[in-house]
Amino acid sequence: MTSSQPSGSSEPLLVSRLQALANLIRLFNQTGTLLLLFPTLWSLTLASQGWPSIDVLIIFIIGSFVMRSAGVIMNDLADRSFDSQVERTRHRPLASGQLHPRHALGLLAILLTIAAGLLWFLNPLTWFLSPMALLLAAVYPFCKRFLRIPQMILGVAFGWGGVMAWAAVHNALHTSTWLLFAATICWAIAYDTIYAIQDKEDDLKIGVQSSAILFGSYTWLGVGFAASFMLFFLSLAGEINDLGTAYFVGLMLIAVIMGYQVVQLRSPISREQAYTLFTQHSWIGLIVLVGLLIGTK
Repeated sequence: MTSSQPSGSSEPLLVSRLQALANLIRLFNQTGTLLLLFPTLWSLTLASQGWPSIDVLIIFIIGSFVMRSAGVIMNDLADRSFDSQVERTRHRPLASGQLHPRHALGLLAILLTIAAGLLWFLNPLTWFLSPMALLLAAVYPFCKRFLRIPQMILGVAFGWGGVMAWAAVHNALHTSTWLLFAATICWAIAYDTIYAIQDKEDDLKIGVQSSAILFGSYTWLGVGFAASFMLFFLSLAGEINDLGTAYFVGLMLIAVIMGYQVVQLRSPISREQAYTLFTQHSWIGLIVLVGLLIGTK
């Protein structure tokens, strides 16, 4: 007797689906997770005046990965019709039809359950603040339909992780919390405007908004202003907390890096160049963190 084929063909299907799910959450590209994680680590470090407790640190590292993964799923679910019309995103699993939305929703439910479980180990104020994080993640994908600078909402969403991190340490919020929050919003406007340059032509055709479209030929100026305000808020946080010289040296280094980016943006750049400039912001986040770790000692 000949054996039937379904059992043999199920394994390639499972592997293909797992690969598509991995691509859905950008498993092999964690730049977005780092950009979400760094403001959280800034807040934990400054609130703790040095190294935060290991348990809280682990919770927020896992939480950043989980919530960024959940966020990109919500983004792809909302934008799958747009993504199919954009060169850079048309191969994404939902836009290309590799995954059915129900598979994405199933993984999203798992990730949000994990995030809720992590909250169990934190204090009441952090619980109280957590619904806003979910709301921001859910609302952000739709902002490009009606906001001229949707990047600002991304900054609020990423900065809210830092607010929750501060609350997790003190069970209270202080002036420094909001200075780091404001710095994160400005930072996100800077790096995500650069990121949006990749899709500018496609976004214009589709009719969605971005700060790269709004700023147009003055994108360099918009990024420059956002970077300046980021450094201003971080400097205020340093002054209030009496941080050491190393912290301010780090801010000066960031000013040089971002100043060089602004100079490059004064001329048209390719999609590849825009992505390279965007990824450099992971190093900027690390420089701030190192400055905080050294400056608080």
